[in-house]
Amino acid sequence: MHVIFVEPRFPAYQRNFVRALAEVGAKVTGIGEAPVEALGDQLRGWLHAYEQVRSVVDEAAMTEAVRRVQRREWVDRLECTIEAHILPVAKVREACTIPGTTVKTAWLCRDKPAMKDVLRAAGVPTARSTGADDAATVRRFAKEVGYPLIVKPRSAAGASGTVRVDDDAALERAIAATDFAHGGSVAVEEFIEGHEGFYDTLSIGGKVVHEFVSHYYPGVLEAMRTRWISPQILTTNRVDAPGYSELKVMGQNVITALGIGTSATHMEWFYGPKGLKFSEIGCRPPGVGVWDLYCAANDFDLYREWAHAVVHGRPFTPPSRRYTAGMIALRPDRDGRIVGYEGVEEIYKKYGPAIIDGHFPPPGTPTQPVEAGYMANAWMRVRHPDYDVCHAILDDIGRTVRVRAQA
Repeated sequence: MHVIFVEPRFPAYQRNFVRALAEVGAKVTGIGEAPVEALGDQLRGWLHAYEQVRSVVDEAAMTEAVRRVQRREWVDRLECTIEAHILPVAKVREACTIPGTTVKTAWLCRDKPAMKDVLRAAGVPTARSTGADDAATVRRFAKEVGYPLIVKPRSAAGASGTVRVDDDAALERAIAATDFAHGGSVAVEEFIEGHEGFYDTLSIGGKVVHEFVSHYYPGVLEAMRTRWISPQILTTNRVDAPGYSELKVMGQNVITALGIGTSATHMEWFYGPKGLKFSEIGCRPPGVGVWDLYCAANDFDLYREWAHAVVHGRPFTPPSRRYTAGMIALRPDRDGRIVGYEGVEEIYKKYGPAIIDGHFPPPGTPTQPVEAGYMANAWMRVRHPDYDVCHAILDDIGRTVRVRAQA
């Protein structure tokens, strides 16, 4: 099978998808923005060919690049795994008549109000929401639903650009921050109280073949706005516990309703006083190295599982479910430059065998803002057979390790 893979070099973990495709027997052509010399010997060794384009979200340039490849040889699949690439690549896929995620499915997974309209019609429990291209629609929705609300870009990923609105004054600030006069558009949603987590899958032909349940501590919006918090992500090895049955059914229903075929997915959910509620889904793997947690927790190579699904249409190895695994973001105490760390040696002495890895930017490194995400500054990843013990280890890391910075 000949697979075109979009942007094999950046971010760095993209090379794992190329490696895995090559390992399961695919011929891989890369399309990316860097010159071929920048790929490095190892990545070039996994590639059959490479096309450079100005931008991988430039549909015209991408379409011409794919057609150049098609003029040379047959192409079976065109794949990408980054959120911003999903919709433009789907349009190129359709223009070049290559099987895979459709434009309709890609659009529904990007446009939050349209996504939720389709899912409500399919009986999936989700928050009340609307898309708004003007301030009047936002105000009308607020009057009908009441506060608190969430306002975010229609195609937002994670908490990017997302704000919680608790009163009229906050609503007006959110409206003022949206440039409706020049085509600005937002999704406005009922705020759902409860615990937040995510359900990730690998699906083949629309059926879930691998599934993973993970939890946020605290929720993403709070985690990405509050410096003193060292937020955690934990993936559980208790996936078959009865409490997750409803989540699994909901996940499969979402995949079916949105027409997702052979693809990774990343689905967020809330559970609280109103029960289980769907939040949103991406037709791609999760970010911030979560697949690496899944690999470490389950003694298998999920990148290879994805490649096996794409190339051979079936899974290869079942997950062991031997460990829970988690990561914790460690924020600098202020913006500026990192000057040092406290408590790291103590943590390695206490939990060495449980630690998967860690990242500690050297002194002098400029800090990244809190909202930049879980891996923007320092972080650690751990695993343990028991979920509660793994959670406790991460809590101890959060209490013990300090990242010092100076302005």
